Amino acid sequence: MREFSLEDAENLYLLDSDVEVVKYTGDDSFESLEATKDFLEKYEDYQKNKMGRWAVVAKEDNRFVGWCGLKKFDCGMVDLGFRFYKKEWGKGFATETGKASIKYGFEKLNLEEIVGRVHKENLGSINVLKKLGMTFWKMDECNGVAEAMYLRVLV
Repeated sequence: MREFSLEDAENLYLLDSDVEVVKYTGDDSFESLEATKDFLEKYEDYQKNKMGRWAVVAKEDNRFVGWCGLKKFDCGMVDLGFRFYKKEWGKGFATETGKASIKYGFEKLNLEEIVGRVHKENLGSINVLKKLGMTFWKMDECNGVAEAMYLRVLV
């Protein structure tokens, strides 16, 4: 896992262009490669909050496979999120990087709670969050998704 760089723009654009990858997120895909570069140039979560979404690269060949990491919202909630190329699903990337993100949040940032928000029909992501020790907290709206499931893990 590493911070995003401008060199990740094409991979990030392609990742978010896959309708199956973003199906349950409630997020819009980037409009263009230029919009993706603009996003990366303005991405300040690392400096602002000492956390963020990190690029995930495969150990064996350093290829970009997706992203994972923590995001702090204005309300103070810290969310664990992840997104991977479909061809990488089921290979353990989300679980491995999710564990590392949670460990970083608790041990380095002294967080007391980390939340995972997921569409109730996204069974793959729900299973990953449960593997990471998260338990059901509540149902609520999230990014335009009316019935999102909120799970959380406490220190």
